[in-house]
Amino acid sequence: MAKRKNSRTIRQGSRLMALSAASLGLVAAMAVPAAAEDGPTRAQLIADCASGEGKCSFNEPTLGKAYLGDFHQVSDSLYNCSSSDATQSMGWSDTVGSTDSAGVSVTAGGKIAGLIDLSVTATYSHTWSSSHTENSSLGMTVKPGEVGWISRAQVMQTVSGTWQTHYDSPKWGHYFWFVPDTVTGPAPNGTDGQSNAVTVKSRKMTASEKASCSSGAKKGRSFVVQH
Repeated sequence: MAKRKNSRTIRQGSRLMALSAASLGLVAAMAVPAAAEDGPTRAQLIADCASGEGKCSFNEPTLGKAYLGDFHQVSDSLYNCSSSDATQSMGWSDTVGSTDSAGVSVTAGGKIAGLIDLSVTATYSHTWSSSHTENSSLGMTVKPGEVGWISRAQVMQTVSGTWQTHYDSPKWGHYFWFVPDTVTGPAPNGTDGQSNAVTVKSRKMTASEKASCSSGAKKGRSFVVQH
């Protein structure tokens, strides 16, 4: 009788151990970050964050050192076909957005931008913006036979972190997925001592542009071509 009792105890103990092991395995599957190569692409996870299908957060944001971005044309072009300097006030407008580590635009006002801003604000006590727009006007002088335009460079900064995506039910075999990301976007003027820059640039006309100066209303005059 004692033998049969011991035997039942051993079987029950084995079942309990098996159940405990299974439970631990489930916890481990839920807790251990899943690698991207085991399931979805980065784009699929970010899309789920953007749509709200995945409950997402942007964890441990780290701001990089600010730097001055590339100069780019922000005005129309002034062509000078005359024999004297051409001076004119030109209006300009510039909108600089953000892109992620895959080169995908981070839409201003979208869920992704909002989650990054929420994380940066909580960590650094200042807001993060995915887009910056600025406009003004500037007087410019263009030499005969040249083309002039206004260029601008925006202060830029990276923010790196990890997207954590949580699903109510396992997706691709896991409740949680983790994706590292770096987003590059505009920073406030003066960040880390860097300042936005606006300048007038010019170049010599090409042979075909010079040839066009001899025709019709362009002859001996300056004219504007839209950017």
